[in-house]
Amino acid sequence: MLSFTECRVLVIGDIMLDEYTETRVNRISPEAPVPVAHVRRHWSVPGGAANVARNLSCLGCGVTLVGLRAHDATGEQLQRLLEKHGIKAALEFTDDRPTPSKLRVVALGQQLLRLDDEEHADLPSDVLERVWQIIETRLSDVNAVVLSDYDKGVFRRFNGGDSLAARTIKACHERLIPALVDPKGTDWQRYATADCITPNTQELANAVTAPAESFALLADGARALMEQYALPRILLTRSERGMALLPRAKAAIEIPTQAREVSDVSGAGDTVIAVTAACIAKGMDWLVAARIANVAAGVVVGKSGTSPIELAELRAALLELEDGSNKELMRLNSKIYSLERLKATVDTWRRLGKKIIFTNGCFDLLHLGHVQLIQEAAAQGDKLIVALNSDSSVKRLKGPSRPIQPQKARAIVMAALEGVDAVILFDEDTPLKLIETLTPDVLVKGGDYDVQSVVGAQHVMSHGGRVHLVNFVQGFSTTKIISEFSQ
Repeated sequence: MLSFTECRVLVIGDIMLDEYTETRVNRISPEAPVPVAHVRRHWSVPGGAANVARNLSCLGCGVTLVGLRAHDATGEQLQRLLEKHGIKAALEFTDDRPTPSKLRVVALGQQLLRLDDEEHADLPSDVLERVWQIIETRLSDVNAVVLSDYDKGVFRRFNGGDSLAARTIKACHERLIPALVDPKGTDWQRYATADCITPNTQELANAVTAPAESFALLADGARALMEQYALPRILLTRSERGMALLPRAKAAIEIPTQAREVSDVSGAGDTVIAVTAACIAKGMDWLVAARIANVAAGVVVGKSGTSPIELAELRAALLELEDGSNKELMRLNSKIYSLERLKATVDTWRRLGKKIIFTNGCFDLLHLGHVQLIQEAAAQGDKLIVALNSDSSVKRLKGPSRPIQPQKARAIVMAALEGVDAVILFDEDTPLKLIETLTPDVLVKGGDYDVQSVVGAQHVMSHGGRVHLVNFVQGFSTTKIISEFSQ
């Protein structure tokens, strides 16, 4: 089983605090033609190089983070978050700028506005010298080094052309430590001789002055950069097209995307370089590392906001890739899960303090009663799982003429409903196996049941959960609809 517990990675770069305010928008302001956003909740997570470190920590690596922060409330909050995630933070202080932060205002999963609080001026050379002293003392016991450049000052040139990036890469070569760089800007001389650079398409296009839509021209430009700066490889992230590993002396290797549905690309590049670094620290070759990083990126872009990859999620995604069961269906919508991946996701939700709700049914022809059930179920907690009987299960329960809609259609329709966070198919006659595996906090069924007859009720209640029965909507059922239209 994939494990990174023996891997030790040093992350150096520009750290920041990513803040989110979730809102509900339902009217336009009478004062100006702008939406009125009602605040529902606010949360913060490590961003920039700190998000790279968070990804590595979630994978089980030993992580040390080197960067800069100010003596301010943002810096204090970021420091606490790093400690919470088990990251050793070796941060130097600077008083000439705030700790960078990005506040995203979100409504219905979409960003309305982003507010950046940061300073772009060059950092004083004495501050960067102090950062270098920290880096030097941390290089003796690591398996890989990541340079995460967000152009906030840590890797900018100082003292007539010097750079912490160049110093660090040179020191890594002397110690035979692989150095990986997530670049920013077009000054790649700073990154010369690094073992791997991980630009996205636009970053590479800017560096080689080629059109971002032409992969052939980008690949040619990448080869020129690799020759110019003695770079053995570039790992290009290509958004919906996946990734490409560009070795200096060999043909490009394209890696198709593993994303099922893109929700938010924030932090996806951080996940790519973190997973790649972890795999290299473990001793894997670069192509294997790139393929695993591609799978990880497919997981995180299906999440909202800056979110890391959990080891359990990565293991589950790799298992899905191997067995291929329901693979096409899961790629159609990010809410449709295999059991392995859903179990990993539920474990993550629980660590975040979320209350898990579970309901199930055939949901063959969606009607008012179904919608009311879903809405009331979603109101019982934070994350709603809907388990659907597979086609074979429905036939056994309802007869050979059912279902009317195949499982693929039923799953996609259910996943599209607001309030539904996860959809999973099951082949058994009852969802007892799922309930015992996931152990939800609340089990929801229609009012035509009683608590004693609800499958899984005893298991849920024995673990401190409860059963919630939704009032049955008279006059609405799939059987009744079929009967009326067949007359």
